[in-house]
Amino acid sequence: MPELTESSRPVRIGMIVPSSNTCLEPRTYRMLGDRTDVTVHFTRVEVTRIALDSVSDRQFDHSTMVAAASLLKTGEVDVIAWNGTAGSWLGPAEDREMVRQITAETGIPATTSTLAYLDALKSFGASRIGLITPYTADVNEAIIARYAAEGIEVVSDRHLGLSVNESFARVLPSDLVEPSRDLASRGVIPDALIYLCTNLYGAPVVEQVEQDTGLPVLDSVAVTLWKCLAVAGAPGLEQRWGRLLL
Repeated sequence: MPELTESSRPVRIGMIVPSSNTCLEPRTYRMLGDRTDVTVHFTRVEVTRIALDSVSDRQFDHSTMVAAASLLKTGEVDVIAWNGTAGSWLGPAEDREMVRQITAETGIPATTSTLAYLDALKSFGASRIGLITPYTADVNEAIIARYAAEGIEVVSDRHLGLSVNESFARVLPSDLVEPSRDLASRGVIPDALIYLCTNLYGAPVVEQVEQDTGLPVLDSVAVTLWKCLAVAGAPGLEQRWGRLLL
């Protein structure tokens, strides 16, 4: 059997995962399907609760993320992602600094779910979004303010009022369909709909909601994977995971 060389090995994506997240790992591999050109490798950091307080904020300390990234480095991954959306309410500046520190420590390019969203929205020319999250109202308000500072207007939003991270994955994908239709037809029509949370099963209904509403739909797990593939120079995703992410 011929030896696998560095140039022929699959692209390796490293992802830092919230410890109580049960969605993103299986969903990431389902999105990749039977592709053999990419493998994904995970390490976890403790995240159990989403709220606007110092206890919650400490879960996302940069030193914790850099330590997790250093573990992924030992697998010689080609890109590292913090696969979490905390930067959407803490502020993208926090994620940009985290990414800087990760790359300085590991020498590996890095991104986050929030930065992936901002890059995607800019690339696709989407400046007005409809936002759906599992979070509480105050977290949504913080996200709306942070996105506004980045030139992204949230024209309508829905939240499910949850704060325990593990519980987000218990939301049925079908429960997101009607809120999505509502945001697509209420007042100002958004350029895209956003499912913001990497522990929320939005991906299974993306194709249906895009057909129902005529709008592009971006799921956090899909967007993060899309950005990692782009950074690593690998092909994008199938259209069923979001028509913009090819």
